Amino acid sequence: MSNLIRRETGHAVAVQEQVGQYLTFLVGTESFAVSILDVKEIIEIANVTRVPLTPDYIHGVINLRGSVVPVIDLSARLSRHCSEVSKRSCIVLVAVETGEGSQLIGMLVDEVREILEIPPANIQPAPDFGTDIRTDFIQAMARVDDVFIILLAISRVLSLDELSLLNDLAQSQDHLLANAD
Repeated sequence: MSNLIRRETGHAVAVQEQVGQYLTFLVGTESFAVSILDVKEIIEIANVTRVPLTPDYIHGVINLRGSVVPVIDLSARLSRHCSEVSKRSCIVLVAVETGEGSQLIGMLVDEVREILEIPPANIQPAPDFGTDIRTDFIQAMARVDDVFIILLAISRVLSLDELSLLNDLAQSQDHLLANAD
């Protein structure tokens, strides 16, 4: 009997390892998700410093415990209108791998919803057509109940060139902060 329980427990552990956890959030009225492993922190919107001469999808930069972190407007990045900040708006901090390490980036979203456990059986490949966002931004589609949620490929939402721009932006803001002290 105890062996049976161990086997069932071991099976349950194996199944749990395969189930992915995803942070879901809204951009406009659409639901998106990213792997919880990519999320470093969720913070309220505080003082965002606008940076002139940057693309529309760069909302600005924030001072996060002494470090300058660029914040992208995910709605604008997904070729929609720029987000209007509300009391439910949040910044989801994610670490994106670059050739020189990782870059902490904030994503402005309209509302953080919940963390869902989604089994692999409910995850399907990204469609080649039929969506109004770039298909390379879509990692997969997840079916939760009867609703599809777009799983974003965070590493592709910002291309390496755009990450380089953000890195240069963060470094120039660091120099400005250092010179102000």
